[in-house]
Amino acid sequence: MEFDIYEILKYMPHRYPFLLVDRILSLTEKEVVGLKNVTFNEEFFLGHFPEKPVMPGVLIVEAMAQTGGFLLLNKIEPEKRDKYLLYFAGIDKVKFRKPVTPGDQLIMKLELLRFGGQVAKMKGVAMVDDTVVAEGEFLARIVER
Repeated sequence: MEFDIYEILKYMPHRYPFLLVDRILSLTEKEVVGLKNVTFNEEFFLGHFPEKPVMPGVLIVEAMAQTGGFLLLNKIEPEKRDKYLLYFAGIDKVKFRKPVTPGDQLIMKLELLRFGGQVAKMKGVAMVDDTVVAEGEFLARIVER
């Protein structure tokens, strides 16, 4: 199942300039694949780095976490979804393999490893053109607003 930006906005509390997922390409009970179009117009490129723009690693990690968050929020009944937020509870084994630059399409694949109702563990990779650019494990906590 695919979700466009308008559907993503119904699930995610993030908004400009911090929503870092443009499309959900697929979603199952255990896996989600998201897309972020990386454009030269991103504000972070003004200072990171003006002569050779590179997407900050922390924002790649955040894009991956938001993609995983979409899967978790999808598990909450729609009428109750706006009563909850997802917080990072931890990140582990994060590695950056290759820079992400303007014009890239960042594809994030997250797999749900464990979900106990309030805490979830996921494993993910971010890729550009079938090349892994980042990977890691994520812990998220679902909390009431």
